[in-house]
Parts: sequence; C-alpha cells; structure tokens
Amino acid sequence: MGEPEHLRATYNDIHNIIKASAEKIAQFKPNMLIAIGFGFFPARVMRTFLKDPSTKRNIPIQAIGLSLYESLPGTTTEQLGSEVIRTQWLGPDPGKTLLGRRALIVDEVDDSRKTLQYALLELQKDVEFELQALPESEREANRTEFAIFVVHNKLKPKLGELPPDVPYFAGAEVGDVWLDYPWEAADIEEHDRLAAQDKIEASAKQ
Repeated sequence: MGEPEHLRATYNDIHNIIKASAEKIAQFKPNMLIAIGFGFFPARVMRTFLKDPSTKRNIPIQAIGLSLYESLPGTTTEQLGSEVIRTQWLGPDPGKTLLGRRALIVDEVDDSRKTLQYALLELQKDVEFELQALPESEREANRTEFAIFVVHNKLKPKLGELPPDVPYFAGAEVGDVWLDYPWEAADIEEHDRLAAQDKIEASAKQ
C-alpha cells in the first residue's frame, strides 16, 4: 500500500469552516457544548459565533475524553480501532449537568462514526437515569436535546449509527483521506507551508 492521501487543515481553514456552519447551528439554539477530545478547539471557536449579542453570555463547554485509535495503558491490540475507551467524563453526576439542556456535541472528524455513536448513547443514558428521579409529569420538560457538529465528515461507509431525529451538522465533507490537523503539528510553519502548497497544486489540477 502506498502513502495515504493527506489533507492538511490550517487553523484559518478550520476557523472559517466553523464560521460558515454557525448560522445553521444557531437555529438549534445550543446552551451547552460538549467537546470530544480534540473537538475542544472547534468548540471554543464555535462558541465565539454562537454568543448571544443581547446577553453577551458565553455558552459553557464541557469536555469528554474518548479514544478509539490511541494506545492507552491497559488497552489491548484487539481493542485499538474497534472499541471506544472512555478516558474522561462529565464528573460524578453527568445527568444533572445535562438535564434540560440543548447540548451540541462537537468533534473534529466523523471517521467511522463509532466515537460519536458511543458519546451520544452514553450521554442519553445519563440523562434517562436522572429523569427517572423526577416526577413523571416533569420528565418531558427536562429532557435534554442533543445535536452533533463535526468539522470534517469523511464520505465513507460508517461503522456507527446516529438516530435520524438528532440534528447533524458537518462543516465540510471530504473523501477517505488522512486529515492532518494543526494542533497535531510539531512544526506549525511547515504544516502551513505544506497546506498552502497543497492548495496551489489542487487549483492547478482544476
């Protein structure tokens, strides 16, 4: 097998993708952002564009840690790439944190969709557990609504599934390429130089 095709995204690229997506996401009216791992940077940028100008209040950002491909202490070779490992969650009472919120789950990329599926299902379980402690007459009013935003969605067969009633927003759709993000670059100037070179070469082929 040859070297996979790389797509190098710069901070400016990601910033502009999020800015272009924010108007659609604002219609969901999120009042909480839940960042998955490297989704924290996109979540922080998204918050800038979702701030209510009348109140100037920032939307709170919560972070969860999930790993599918990273080798962690205690993981086996069989688990890598096949099993989602929870490394960080929303504290001891996640359901109370989520109850009644309009929560936007943010990740940098939708690859196999397994991480997104896991995050959504587990967060929904936390909410359902907390709802059971409420009188039945109050449960529906306090039910959390979820939506999902990813900076990049890879156009490939997915291993995970998302419910059709959960709003899904993708900033940009790309092929099944290797995405190089700026926060993973040891040399950011070289990363940006290569990204600019890729854009020139892509334009020349059109």
